[in-house]
Amino acid sequence: MGLSNHTLPMCQLRQSWIIVYHQKTMRKLYFLLPGTDDKFACGGLWAELKTINLAAKICDVTVVTYRQKEEGNLFLDDVLKSNLDDVIFVMSWGFDVSKLAKKLANYHVIYHAHSVGYNVNLPANIPIITVSRNTLGYWGQKNPHSLMYYLPNVISNQFTNLHQTRDIDVLVQVRKSSEYLLNCLIPALEKKCRVFVVDSYVEDLPGLFNRAKVYVYDSAEYWAIQGVSEGFGLQPMEALACGCQVFSSVNGGLSDYLDPGFNCYKIGGYALEYDVKRILRVISSSESLHLDSRVLDEYRNENILQRLGVILGEINDFFDDYSNYTSPIENLTKIRLIKLKIQRISDKVKKKYLKIS
Repeated sequence: MGLSNHTLPMCQLRQSWIIVYHQKTMRKLYFLLPGTDDKFACGGLWAELKTINLAAKICDVTVVTYRQKEEGNLFLDDVLKSNLDDVIFVMSWGFDVSKLAKKLANYHVIYHAHSVGYNVNLPANIPIITVSRNTLGYWGQKNPHSLMYYLPNVISNQFTNLHQTRDIDVLVQVRKSSEYLLNCLIPALEKKCRVFVVDSYVEDLPGLFNRAKVYVYDSAEYWAIQGVSEGFGLQPMEALACGCQVFSSVNGGLSDYLDPGFNCYKIGGYALEYDVKRILRVISSSESLHLDSRVLDEYRNENILQRLGVILGEINDFFDDYSNYTSPIENLTKIRLIKLKIQRISDKVKKKYLKIS
């Protein structure tokens, strides 16, 4: 007698799920982007384009822009004039999600959530794929009856430790850096070691990380001003993969993988003098912290592709039948939460009254 699925190793089970999902018909994915030119260039756009490339290995994918028409890409208003039964729209641009969700209310839609803080309210029939566990936890509380999945961003194999001589003591990128970092810590460090400040696009970022002993990243202030969260935080992960010692904030998605004292150091440690002392100590000694290779494997291409295959398979199954479901679970709206709180208080009062009587 052959082995049942219950006795198969987990890795074989995962592979069998992917085979099944590859055999079934997948709907096309229309990835919605405001545009793809320099006007919209940012980490979120690059991460979404990487996801599009991965998804193309599983099913048909197409980029659809909605703020501007572009040569070579479809435009949303034109697309909505055709039959879209075999299409799933993928939203990701947080500022536009609420408007897009209303516009696409009669279609199959996924929200690919990079960060939180956009005051988005989504119906439970829109599955949510998050790039960090931090974001997953947020949506798990806010939309407890939506399908929800975790799909971290890809860390390219280019980001690896080349074990070469490092001629930069401290590396920092201006973008997203705090006022404290740029105006206090960096000037103090420049008096004592070799500091390289990047304020423009870097062609060979893996090469630069392999030249640096310490990489400093402090984005909490930046995202607090923006009013949204750090969705993932690619640079500290990429720096760790290249063998840098990382001093970083641990806000938002950074808390997924950064572990102060074990694979990184927490920046902004109460006082400027303490930060300078710790960084100089790391530079001048053999003291080092490393990201466990098993942690890094979670973010490499092979694992992300496997996860995406399973996720898309489940979402396609859901969209096959969801219109026939007649008993949707009631959402946790503000009005319902108020009713539940009133009911809870009422129950407590009744219970107390019964004890007294």
